[in-house]
Amino acid sequence: MEDWEVDFKWLEVKHTVKKAMGKEQLPDMNAILFLIGIQETGVLKEEYTKEEKQDLMHVAICSLLTQDGHFEFIGRDEDGWPHFKQITTLDIKGVKEQGRLLQEKIIQYFNS
Repeated sequence: MEDWEVDFKWLEVKHTVKKAMGKEQLPDMNAILFLIGIQETGVLKEEYTKEEKQDLMHVAICSLLTQDGHFEFIGRDEDGWPHFKQITTLDIKGVKEQGRLLQEKIIQYFNS
C-alpha cells in the first residue's frame, strides 16, 4: 500500500473503533491494540491491571504478526491466554517504521 492509502485506511479503522465504542475521541494505536488483544483472548473484564493491559497488547501484536509468519500460535494456557513462538526477526529500524507496520497489520485485521 502507498503511504496515502495506509493513512486513509488507518483513519477509517480509527473511526470504526470510535463509533463501535461510542467514544468522542479517535482511539490511538495502544487502544486499538488493547481491543484486538481482548478480541483474541476473549478476556472481557470491567477493569484490567496495567500488566494485563500490556499482556493484551502483546497478544495483539503477536496475532497481527502471525499474518506474515513472524510468529506462530502455539496454544493456550490453562487460563485461556494464547501463546506464540517467534519464527523470524523483523528487520525494522525505528519507531516510525514499527508504527507503520502495525497500522498496516491492523488494517488487514479489520478488513478480514
